[in-house]
Amino acid sequence: MLFDCERLTLARRLRGLRKNQLAQAVGTTPKAIGQYEAGVQKPEELTIRRLAVALGVPVEFFRTARTPVSMDGAHFRSLRSTSQIERDQALAYGRIATDVVAVLENLVDFPEVDLPEYPVSPDEIAGSGPVEAARLTRKALLDEPGPVPHVVRLLETHGVLVLVLPQAAERVDAFSVGVHPRPMVFFNPAKGDYWRNRFDGAHELGHLVMHADAEPGEKIVEDQAHRFAAEFLMPADDIAGELPATADWERLTALKERWRVSMSALLYRARTLGIMKETAYRNAMSTMSSRGWRRQEPGPAKPLEQPTMLTRAIEIVAQAGTGRDQVAERAGVPRSDLDLLVPRR
Repeated sequence: MLFDCERLTLARRLRGLRKNQLAQAVGTTPKAIGQYEAGVQKPEELTIRRLAVALGVPVEFFRTARTPVSMDGAHFRSLRSTSQIERDQALAYGRIATDVVAVLENLVDFPEVDLPEYPVSPDEIAGSGPVEAARLTRKALLDEPGPVPHVVRLLETHGVLVLVLPQAAERVDAFSVGVHPRPMVFFNPAKGDYWRNRFDGAHELGHLVMHADAEPGEKIVEDQAHRFAAEFLMPADDIAGELPATADWERLTALKERWRVSMSALLYRARTLGIMKETAYRNAMSTMSSRGWRRQEPGPAKPLEQPTMLTRAIEIVAQAGTGRDQVAERAGVPRSDLDLLVPRR
């Protein structure tokens, strides 16, 4: 019978397991697992069944040969703060999401991918590239002044697949992958911060627009995406006249609500635009630290912006007679994982 060795690797990574952990679970050796995954040796039928039980997938999962989708070039915020296991697990969820999308795209029409491209050299430290890229992108995607109403909805409207990582380690920040045929942005709900989530979304959009060929994780590249996000969410021409020169907390609270960015982001923006002097900025951040606002800013919490493109697509195909079980089966994805990736509304 057919056994796709790459699907075994995918399932192991999906569960966040090392080879030795999987070997122990099925009563074999790490070397044998390595041989199965390399295609050097095919496991016996009993072993395949044990692998399926240990990994929480049907046996058919290993017999579903699919064209691999490259996840190379994923822009993780810091490669040093996350383990390889954590990154592999996050990317494995992205990999099965592409299988779900491939099934759904045969049944419903998704928005076309129409992100602008504005390459910025990864060697550009202080140039205007990220700011110009953000202005171009705003004109292409929004073309109106003021705050961005909904970052996730804007991404989805322009063809980006947005996913919330299930079971994500807290150390995994939002990240993006510019894969064919559809770029993806992943959020980590463990962060639980509406304001940060929106900035993360704009940051990852910056990677998709500017960094198709840049080496992920480099500090300069991450700084460029931060500068992109700041200009995208808080355009200098629109916000400069509203930012205070000193830490006016009442005014900053109102601006936070209006622009839908954190007070920390507003203070930093005021500093980078030259509105707030360095001393005033440092005093403001010191006050935020002493009041515990660096960990949690004052004011009521807001629910995270949620993606709806895949959920809506599954609802549409269900109305036409193709339920979640059938979508999962056609995609070769366990139903439980489909429900984690695309929760019901």
